[in-house]
Amino acid sequence: MTRFYDARGNIYGVVSPAFLRSQGVELPDSASLAASTRQAWAAMAIASECGWGTLPRPADAKAHRCDGLLVGPFQAAPPFDLLIVNTDGTLAERSGNGLTIFAQALTEQGLMTQACELRVHHDKSDAASPLVTHVEPAIYEQVAGFWLALGQPAFGPAAVGAEGVEVVTAGHREFSHIAALAAVNPQWARSQFVRVGNPHCVTLVEQVLDLPENQAMHQAALFARLQAIAFAPPGGSGHPCVTGVNLQWAARASGNRVIARVFERGEGPTASSGTSASAVACAAWRAGWIDAGEVAVVMPGGTAPVRLHAAAETLLSVSLFGAAHRQAQAGEY
Repeated sequence: MTRFYDARGNIYGVVSPAFLRSQGVELPDSASLAASTRQAWAAMAIASECGWGTLPRPADAKAHRCDGLLVGPFQAAPPFDLLIVNTDGTLAERSGNGLTIFAQALTEQGLMTQACELRVHHDKSDAASPLVTHVEPAIYEQVAGFWLALGQPAFGPAAVGAEGVEVVTAGHREFSHIAALAAVNPQWARSQFVRVGNPHCVTLVEQVLDLPENQAMHQAALFARLQAIAFAPPGGSGHPCVTGVNLQWAARASGNRVIARVFERGEGPTASSGTSASAVACAAWRAGWIDAGEVAVVMPGGTAPVRLHAAAETLLSVSLFGAAHRQAQAGEY
């Protein structure tokens, strides 16, 4: 069966390849082949395991009961292969909350007993597959969870395959101007592209009031405009990034804290996102808002602890802490 987990308000279903096949989903035996053929099975998997079904659905709920499906593992010992399926049937290269949830599920199954590698397979042409994340069980502020090592971030339009983007200067720092974002809100004029395995566009605003609220992003008019920017074709325009890009907005807070909102490609507005939090921390560091070290990224779903390791003017690595818990399902109350 599919088990659902929550990590800072981000909800994913975790399902084994064998169970999907038992439900009639024609999933290949290997994760790499499954990624390359995802158009043949992913939509059916989402429809089968992520629909609301007979559960009561709130009037303002999204079309699915979760933010995606984690398919795996494809083996019984580490390193573990998996697929991250968005609710539109596309694949993601990495999800911080998703990998936290997957590590928690592996731990509960007795498969993950120490630090190991999780390998996400995908079908994006602009990034290596599988994308490997080192995951280590840890306790942070008396909470049991996992540190995810996301590697060295890359910055700028070239890092995410963005095209036709104007570069603007503020002080001695360079930013990108995304005309479609500025057309929605003139305060959304300065953005920083960041790749932390997957692509992100972090828009930096002066005041918290300039951040979009999740409820507003769920409304049809704003959702459609942001979807056109974030989603790859055919769901979006493919501009500025032909494979789509995750959108974030960040506002400076006191200390090493940043307040953020998230609109994910292939999904839409979400309460939190681990890789988005990491990208926000990286963009805030590059803008001179925060120092390296420990950063708190505050999202509607919760606060994500992020660690930045820098030397001089170079950001060497970013790590994310996360914890997850399983949701009770029908018959488990």
